[in-house]
Amino acid sequence: MNIDKILKEMTLEEKASLFSGDGFWHTKAVERLDIQGIMVSDGPHGLRKVIEEKDCVSDESIKAVCFPTASALACSFDRDLIERLGKALGDECQSEDIAVILGPGANIKRSPLCGRNFEYFSEDPYLSSEIATAYIKGVQSRGVGTSLKHFALNNQEHRRMSISAEVDERTMREIYLASFEGAVKNAKPWTVMCSYNRVNGVHSSENPKLLTDILRDEWGYKGLVVSDWGAVDNRVNGIKAGLDLEMPSSMGKNDKYIVDAVKLGKLSIKDVDKCARHVLELLDKYEDGKKSNVIWDKEKHHKLASKIESECMVLLKNDDNILPLDKKRKIAFIGKFAESPRYQGGGSSHINSYKITSALDAVKDICSVSYAEGYITNEDKTDEKLLSEAISIAENSDIAVLFVGLPDIFESEGYDRRHLRLPECQLELINRVSEVNENIVIVLHNGSAVEMPFVDDVKGILETYLGGQAVGQAVVDILFGKKNPCGKLAETFPRKLSDNPSYLNFPGEGDRVRYQEGIFVGYRYYDKKDIEPLFPFGYGLSYTTFEYNDIEVSKNEMNDDEELTVTVTVKNTGKVKGKEIVQLYVNDEQSGVIRPIKELKGFEKVTLNPGEEKRVAFVLDKRSFAYYNTEISDWYVEYGKYNILVGASSRDIRLKTSVYVTPTNNIRVEYTLNSTGGDVMSTDIGKELFKEFLKDVNVGFEGGPEPIGEMSEQMSLAMYNELPLRAMVSFSNNENITREKLSQFVKKLNIILNSDLY
Repeated sequence: MNIDKILKEMTLEEKASLFSGDGFWHTKAVERLDIQGIMVSDGPHGLRKVIEEKDCVSDESIKAVCFPTASALACSFDRDLIERLGKALGDECQSEDIAVILGPGANIKRSPLCGRNFEYFSEDPYLSSEIATAYIKGVQSRGVGTSLKHFALNNQEHRRMSISAEVDERTMREIYLASFEGAVKNAKPWTVMCSYNRVNGVHSSENPKLLTDILRDEWGYKGLVVSDWGAVDNRVNGIKAGLDLEMPSSMGKNDKYIVDAVKLGKLSIKDVDKCARHVLELLDKYEDGKKSNVIWDKEKHHKLASKIESECMVLLKNDDNILPLDKKRKIAFIGKFAESPRYQGGGSSHINSYKITSALDAVKDICSVSYAEGYITNEDKTDEKLLSEAISIAENSDIAVLFVGLPDIFESEGYDRRHLRLPECQLELINRVSEVNENIVIVLHNGSAVEMPFVDDVKGILETYLGGQAVGQAVVDILFGKKNPCGKLAETFPRKLSDNPSYLNFPGEGDRVRYQEGIFVGYRYYDKKDIEPLFPFGYGLSYTTFEYNDIEVSKNEMNDDEELTVTVTVKNTGKVKGKEIVQLYVNDEQSGVIRPIKELKGFEKVTLNPGEEKRVAFVLDKRSFAYYNTEISDWYVEYGKYNILVGASSRDIRLKTSVYVTPTNNIRVEYTLNSTGGDVMSTDIGKELFKEFLKDVNVGFEGGPEPIGEMSEQMSLAMYNELPLRAMVSFSNNENITREKLSQFVKKLNIILNSDLY
């Protein structure tokens, strides 16, 4: 496609027509110039392609394969696995002539109450960004586009089309935008979808700071920006801000506003041409990537869905090694979800699954189990007959496996959860069954974290999240030891809702929600507040055990534009083959700003046979040690000692080492007379220069010219920690300490810190 030529030939009206959809799922064609429209489809864990029948569109979608949802996928911590999923989805899109699948969702799990959390990856921006990157690379390797969504700060369903997320710059950059940044830079999604909400009062769809200043100018994004369906407020302002495509169709209404705005001089033709180019480039990518005769093997993808889910499930508890189950024992499956699993969420991502495998279906190939329904799925009251049947079967079984979780009415796109509890009928079922059988295993089907008042009354807990249409097969494979659980939590499970950092500010008041917890989201908060969670971020058990040894770093001091390699040895010390997710966190030992105790900056999943050991390597760059400094509007690394922590979860650190990191090149925080002694002494060079200055002006330590009694040098320097440099004139009788000499010291300090030698 010769885009420059087409742009010259297009009329203003034709360009404007490209900027909104043709119906719900297509872009507009321009027949005069032979520009064809394309079709997009809801995702992200399967195709929700609506059925088109001649001139009408059905409410029904095609039969498709439902893979595990994002909440499960992130627990795999497996980039290769997620990329494989993306390739399968890309092939499906090619088979169905879909140009763009609308996903993945990279929004942060600010609160476990968000009704759409099952579509999002994690509370941690690094993990979220890495998983999103793998997904995008997989899909787009098949010549099909993705739509990274919902940009940005779309963290609740309550008043989602009008709410304003009120957030400070540092929090926005370090947590909520960082979740998108890596995926944009490293995977280059064909499209980015703006969110419904406002950010600090401005609609995302017409927010130039988000769509142009950050997304395009800072991150270098070259693709198309599309609105979420119905997210547009002022279309002309949207074009000015960088919104290329409005979905769905505006029925030509906004086309006229665009044309009139150009004619009246209220909208630049350059902005119009820029958006038109982005639309045409998307169409061109589709034509270049289009393949014919791509076969969609639904049965093969069904098996892939099972394999993926088996890598994602998290074993949370396994007292007395109750799992894996011994098929020779009398086993009961109790709970409606054993027969009809809840395997996906409600809303735009809901897949019309061509096939569903339940645990009851899958277990038939292994052994005979007793079954009791236990409860009615979409009711929150106990059915006494079903409860009695369940108790009776549990009494006569060696082990009772209870399949419980959240029904559709508890979580969905469109509304948020009100609490973290399971339905009361399910909680009563667990309590009553545990009274008659001490060998209880819980299998959870839920899109987000839940409270577990039963945690001490059961021996086993297996978290499946919403595991896709083959979840039953994957569950049975784990329960009976055909596969070893290897997933770990991508979010913290609090003991109670009020422990969550957003508790006092979610979902906001009126049309404002204040992100007053700042950067302390998820484990960052629980660590800082020293709150013991129910299950920590990164946690998950295995049927084997792992030992960590021999941490090494490639250098002890890291300068600008360098990378640091960290290696550790991991050994399988158990009796079965297993996979371990090794996690690396960074801790700033003495920061001049408030920072989390540790932050995830690396992870690797390693497969080990019994007795086998492997070296696992992580590569850290300068950004791994940085925080967003609002004074310089950029990422900044303080000079100092940083601890490298490697472990099995955020609360299970096995190895520790440290490295000194120099400040970010060409980005310095200038010292002034209002800087404190503590500011100056926050770096080794600053501390040495300050001590040298004190010596020069005849202020000594331990018996120096200005007596300080029996104080040590450390105690003496501590006196200056909170004292502004200018105040030394007033607090010292030493005539050598003058404002002029202090100014000379500050000047010297800044020159040295900004020199190439430092």
